[in-house]
Amino acid sequence: MSPRPEATRLIAEMLTRRNECRACSGGRMVKFLPLGSVPLANSYLTPQQLNDPEPRFPLEVYYCEDCSLVQLLDVVDPEILFGNYLYRTGTNQTIVRHNAALAESVVKKLGLGSQSLVVEIASNDGSLLSAFRERGTRTLGVEPARNIAQIAREAGIETISEFFNMGVAQKILKSHGPASAVLANNVLAHVDQTVPFLAACRTLLGPGGRVVIEAPYLGELLKQLEYDTVYHEHLCYLSVTALKRMFEAAGLALDDVGLVDIHGGSLRIWGRAMDAAGHGESARKMAAEEAAAGVTRLATYQGFAGRVAHNREQLRALLARLRAEGKRIAAYGAAAKGNTLLCYCGIGRETLEFVADRSPLKLGLHMPGSHVPIVPVEKIFETQPDYVLILAWNFAKEILVTLEPYRAKGGKCILPIPEPTIV
Repeated sequence: MSPRPEATRLIAEMLTRRNECRACSGGRMVKFLPLGSVPLANSYLTPQQLNDPEPRFPLEVYYCEDCSLVQLLDVVDPEILFGNYLYRTGTNQTIVRHNAALAESVVKKLGLGSQSLVVEIASNDGSLLSAFRERGTRTLGVEPARNIAQIAREAGIETISEFFNMGVAQKILKSHGPASAVLANNVLAHVDQTVPFLAACRTLLGPGGRVVIEAPYLGELLKQLEYDTVYHEHLCYLSVTALKRMFEAAGLALDDVGLVDIHGGSLRIWGRAMDAAGHGESARKMAAEEAAAGVTRLATYQGFAGRVAHNREQLRALLARLRAEGKRIAAYGAAAKGNTLLCYCGIGRETLEFVADRSPLKLGLHMPGSHVPIVPVEKIFETQPDYVLILAWNFAKEILVTLEPYRAKGGKCILPIPEPTIV
């Protein structure tokens, strides 16, 4: 359905477009992955909204030939994206375990104690900060989603409901003092003004403090064909090569960089104030490995785009064959990545009966674009569809355990990434 004139005007007001790279301000930006004009991945619909025109925005990925940053140039107003948010970290047991391990690592590595302040940016429902509080540190969250911030406060986590920037950093310094650790898990890729954001993190650090960041890794996205992790919230797709330049511009050095097995493969970055030592050895080594793997060559991304188009045709063909055989198909995981996959591949209610999800905030709503209804996980066991398409494939191990009773009765699962596979 084409948007009405009023909807078109609203879309224009919600969208701005960059003309230059957000890391180096260069103008040599090359589009390599057009994923169409799609709804916002977290704009879930109520039943009453299903017949309304749905705002759609271009989802196109660019490569900067000057600094190698992979990014979106179309930027949706962050208040629209994050003012009211439906993703909660605390509802996923994999994330809960990951948070506990991360908190233990940071506390030990930095020697944090009862006077140490840990500030988390985009702190969501406070799950990660709760793990730090259990280990005796002071905590403060910064979470712009007002509904999610309130959940954190109800759990006893002091939380500021603002978008983090230099002004917020200075207010925190005045009210709470400098931070021993500034955490930013799965938020750096969401930020349009990346260098100013990092500079604000630098401002918050006390002597010997660290900025600890986790973000999905471009190297894994390319290797595992994780194109469904592209959506409007994710403005950047980060390599160590590009991060080195951004950190330098913000007065920070990459002290240590490594990979962690979360969200399909993520970077864990330890940043410190820049000094004569410069970037750490691990960062220099990973950047060299990226160059050897083609991360700094446009041809790598053009080849990736071809593989993405092939994946779409493979998945569509598999689902069409199963439907032709009379098989019933549902999905698991009303995740943002699932919305990108469904919209790009043109999969909707003609194929999927429902999407099951654990989040109480999403139950009763419908997936944007595809309009597939979101139901409790128990619906899978009650109706026993022949196949379940796992949209939240990054949590496949946990999901397959949950679905063991379904599979024991003959049900089968489909993993769409990196290639459609029945398990």
